[in-house]
Amino acid sequence: MVQEAEECYFTALRMCNTHADSLNNLANIKREQGSIDQAMTLYLRALEVYPEFAAAHSNLASILQMQGKLQEALQHYKEAIRIHPGFADAYSNMGNTLKEMLDTQGAIQCYLRAIQINPAFAEGHSHLASIYKDTGNVMEAIKSYRMALKLKSEFPDAYCNLVHCLQIVCDWTDYENRLSKLTDIVKDQVSKNRLPSVHPHHSMLYPLTHNLRKAIAVRHAALCQEKIAILHKPTYAHNRDKNTGSRLRIGYVSSDFCNHPTSHLMQSIPGFHSRDKYEIFCYALTPDDNTSFRKKILQESEHFIDLSQIPDNGDAADKIYKDGIQILINMNGYTKGARNEIFALKPAPIQVMWLGYPGTSGANYMDYIVTDSITSPADLTDQYSEKLAYMPNTFFVGDHRYMFPHLLLEGSGTDQTEEIKVIDSQAGVIQINNKVHWPMHVSIIQTMMQNSKIQAGVIQGQTQTLIFDQTVTPTIPRSLPLTLRSQYSLPEKAIIFCNFNQLYKIDPPTLKSWVDIMKRVPDSVLWLLKFPVAGEANVLLAVQQMDLDPSRVIFSNVAAKEEHVRRGRLADICLDTPLCNGHTTSMDVLWAGTPVITMKMETLASRVASSQLTTLGFPELIASTRDEYIDIAVRYAADPVMLKQLKTRIKAARMTSPLFDTQLYTKNLENLYMKMWKRYENGETADHILN
Repeated sequence: MVQEAEECYFTALRMCNTHADSLNNLANIKREQGSIDQAMTLYLRALEVYPEFAAAHSNLASILQMQGKLQEALQHYKEAIRIHPGFADAYSNMGNTLKEMLDTQGAIQCYLRAIQINPAFAEGHSHLASIYKDTGNVMEAIKSYRMALKLKSEFPDAYCNLVHCLQIVCDWTDYENRLSKLTDIVKDQVSKNRLPSVHPHHSMLYPLTHNLRKAIAVRHAALCQEKIAILHKPTYAHNRDKNTGSRLRIGYVSSDFCNHPTSHLMQSIPGFHSRDKYEIFCYALTPDDNTSFRKKILQESEHFIDLSQIPDNGDAADKIYKDGIQILINMNGYTKGARNEIFALKPAPIQVMWLGYPGTSGANYMDYIVTDSITSPADLTDQYSEKLAYMPNTFFVGDHRYMFPHLLLEGSGTDQTEEIKVIDSQAGVIQINNKVHWPMHVSIIQTMMQNSKIQAGVIQGQTQTLIFDQTVTPTIPRSLPLTLRSQYSLPEKAIIFCNFNQLYKIDPPTLKSWVDIMKRVPDSVLWLLKFPVAGEANVLLAVQQMDLDPSRVIFSNVAAKEEHVRRGRLADICLDTPLCNGHTTSMDVLWAGTPVITMKMETLASRVASSQLTTLGFPELIASTRDEYIDIAVRYAADPVMLKQLKTRIKAARMTSPLFDTQLYTKNLENLYMKMWKRYENGETADHILN
């Protein structure tokens, strides 16, 4: 049929080579066939013949958008709308362009206008839902996705995104049936080599096989290659003998060099790299947010390049290639702000996944994934398209020792009682009077002084005066706030179970486990976050349906980072989410001195907390089954002495374990990079590095 149509258009053009409709329709066929250059030439010819051809403007704009030429695309969409003000598709597509340009309000207005023109425009409702979802307005997103599905019942993208929105707010109505339908959709799409409607980052939340999760990632990675193919830019050639200097050039690429959990974790690493052996480049994909996190990474990196000022992926890849990067680190994967098209051009000979994305890229242009033997056991290598590169401890890192050293002193969990007095809040001077002697304070103070986190330390008998350097650690408060359970409506005497993850990580089996624990520990409550607010009512309803008094579940607002970490010490036990662990949040809670109980499953995202606890030295908190998970929590909650001893050991381990030792972590990471590079230098292909 397509071939016949193509012949008809060619015939029409032989009869009249200025027939604009035939030029436009033939261009559409060429675009579907992947002949992008021919399609563009035909669209331009159609517009040369008939400049007021709205459809040709819109079609040309869609190609320009795929090429990353967003401003040019925007101009052609505007022309299409000027010519045809009722062109709903053009409004919707212009909304997609504005969304990509981060003009959220402009995109919303375009989608609303498209729907106003054509209320039955299912794709318009779905696009509107997508931007509501991305901006945190989940309930409006749910309404719009449902409207799209009402208008078009067989709409896989809208259905799968609706399922994810319902997961975000813990709406588990008809949970099993909708997950079954979602799984069937993905299986069908993968079998037909279509782009799956489930995003790679969401796939860990659903009961998919490893092969399906990997297939989703593989297809999304291929999409990045298809996008760069439009640029007609070949991947870069790398000469193994190329002289790039004596130091190894490492490039970190991230959209999260800002106030983001990834920066909270790794902000000190660029500065800890050995300048003698490594030349560090940080490539930011987002503009400066003027926070201390961005400032620290910018100042401590030898080179800091803002790629948000180079929106063209080809030009950005050129910049990295010209910098002579030898190992390029992808810190985004499929998270918000990623530009994997840069990596698809292979601007560095070795490309590595690290830290920011809990899964495989599925990309043949990514060589390694930095992980560890607990998170990614060797018998699960089939989950990954990359070769595994093991860190000696956990692959996860936390900069808490340098961000929050004051939490080592507040509420240390030993037999001591401390009186905290602010001497000079402007200078950041804090005095701690110990009623009971704790020798470890001296070593902690010395360590903190060596790490330049304390300007001066004076020990006078039982009194210690600490002066915190606000310029070095701006996250440390000027005064040390009193942190009480009553501030968060928590009962003083009860056992406080907590989980500070986003609510989408909770599934019905996890909540059922928590309810079972609380039933066996009558004097206990569960402390969660309104993350998002819309999820609170659904969780409380589910708890009630499980025959537990919903008043025993207490929600708090999301807090600023320092308070978020500090208030974790009010809890007795953190109950991890097995489906997708607390990654940064588990590090936060452990730094507060609160134990985390987890259950390891098979995905990377479900094993991170196990890796953290093993590194900290507490494998006894890792369960293999739900029954064991429940029993561990009940055992510690029922024995105050054992729980107190556990918390004391965790607090002591913070300074002795590798888990929070960012300097040691950086050295281990450098050793791993060097192993990768030596293989490459020796002419060997990438292979697993398991020791």
